[in-house]
Amino acid sequence: MNDTDVLIAGAGPTGLTLACALALRGVRVRVIERRSQPHRESRGKGLRAGSIAIFQELGMAEPLIAAGTAGVVLRKYFDGEHINDTPTPADAGLLIGQWQIEEALRGRLAGLGVRVEYGAELVGITQDHAGVRAELADGGVIAARYLAGCDGGRSTTRGLLGIPFEGKGETQPAMVIGDVRAPGLDRGVWHQWFTSEGGGMLLCPMPGTDTFQLQASPEQDEHGEPLPPSLESFQRIFDRCARMPGIRLEDPTWLSSWRVNVRMATRIREGRVLLAGDAAHVHPIAGGLGMNTGIEDAAALGRALAAALAGPDADAPLDAYETERLSVAAGVLADTAERYERVVEAVRTPGRGTEVALE
Repeated sequence: MNDTDVLIAGAGPTGLTLACALALRGVRVRVIERRSQPHRESRGKGLRAGSIAIFQELGMAEPLIAAGTAGVVLRKYFDGEHINDTPTPADAGLLIGQWQIEEALRGRLAGLGVRVEYGAELVGITQDHAGVRAELADGGVIAARYLAGCDGGRSTTRGLLGIPFEGKGETQPAMVIGDVRAPGLDRGVWHQWFTSEGGGMLLCPMPGTDTFQLQASPEQDEHGEPLPPSLESFQRIFDRCARMPGIRLEDPTWLSSWRVNVRMATRIREGRVLLAGDAAHVHPIAGGLGMNTGIEDAAALGRALAAALAGPDADAPLDAYETERLSVAAGVLADTAERYERVVEAVRTPGRGTEVALE
């Protein structure tokens, strides 16, 4: 007998949205996550209207709307000089940290009787006409009717299935990113510093916290190689770009790098195993479409799996999911690549910033 109807690998926004959508329909669901505990990193920090509408259907949008910020003002500087302030478009969505979104989704899921199983790493997949067997690193096995791989750009699920992840990517990071405090810096605007020498730094105040999400061009060593992210490096970049000697960055709670990758799985269904979110597609961050596309994948997959579990013809809704979401992913990859190039070009002009990605 199967332990569950649907096993979800990955407890990010995609996996948690899918779990909520299925549990609300009365589907038995389990969620496994390789991490030992939830993170508190800002990561994907914007909810667009489509995602908010999905969360309204799940009965959890209002707390997020209350916690987030709409109508962010972008403050642009060039060579340390304040040039202008630009409000984001009215339909730009909601600024909120990814960890806050995941926390709200976990709370909704717990209210439906499901809790994330942390420290559970997927290492093997076998399947037949009746279901899927997921092997875990601790030797455990979970039997399910279907498996959903929502485990990110380095998806173990996709790798175990041998599905190609085609496209192109840069080997060197385009940005260093992180969460830091900056006491004394105005938290009422999203600061964007650019320079005539090239490069820049962005500090975005994250709602409900005293931190900023930092994005910056990486420093390079004497050989022209990018330096890894660190508080010391962040401070040097800030001093060079912002030229505000009274501001010291503090308490980094997240340090990472971001590389340009434009890739898509050649297929997102392998029998009873399906992919969604970054496991199926990754693309530039311009426009804030990554996490949001994953949330929309999850809503579509929830409908497809519910129909497959309830109806006599399971293949039809699952095949339709693959066709629909691969087409959407291809469009998003092309769109975000163009938006990213637009931003890279625009910031060379004083007073222009990331708002061009929303135009």
